[in-house]
Amino acid sequence: MNIEQARFNMIEQQIRPWDVLDPDVLELLLVVKRENYVPAAYKNLAFVDSEIPLPGGEAMFTPKLEARLLQDINLKKHENVLEIGAGSGYMAALLAHKGRHVTSVEISPELKALAEKNLADNGVSNVTVELGNGAQGWSKGAPYDVIVVSGGLPVLPDAFLQQLKVGGRLVAIVGASPAMKAQLVTRVSESAYDSKTLFETEVKLLKDATTPSQFSF
Repeated sequence: MNIEQARFNMIEQQIRPWDVLDPDVLELLLVVKRENYVPAAYKNLAFVDSEIPLPGGEAMFTPKLEARLLQDINLKKHENVLEIGAGSGYMAALLAHKGRHVTSVEISPELKALAEKNLADNGVSNVTVELGNGAQGWSKGAPYDVIVVSGGLPVLPDAFLQQLKVGGRLVAIVGASPAMKAQLVTRVSESAYDSKTLFETEVKLLKDATTPSQFSF
């Protein structure tokens, strides 16, 4: 397989058609080598338009979903990021190249170790991988400029909103299969938030994500 041709095809055939046109994001997809973050057994699938299995029944997002979230969050060089769900470390690496520091929270010890190894092997030094359950947010280090939830949530817990700085942005995929919505939330003041739906998709839920009650009283 010609890796550079496969990478080029991924960008031109999957990512651009999904309205990812920011030149900085497209350039980053050339710089951060996705194949280095894919489990060895799936290396030849690093650039295909599908989720890639990770240990413990988890999965990497599709390339176009990663790229679209990266573009829509509009991360700046001075900003600190909270990522929930480190997975293989790839999304954290992308965020680390665009921002100042990334705190990535991973519930699985196996995936925490995998992400840390991948990041170290690729020379990414401005990511801290924390072991813990971030499905309700992560108060350590808060408030953050940007929060990226790398997994689905049935509902968006208020804790996440409280952990955003004023002017900060959060992107999360919220709802129930098969019609989950990617949402971009901006904290416009101490008490006000602006929320917009970016697109519909379907991803695995975060482990221990809060499910809304089926009953209302």
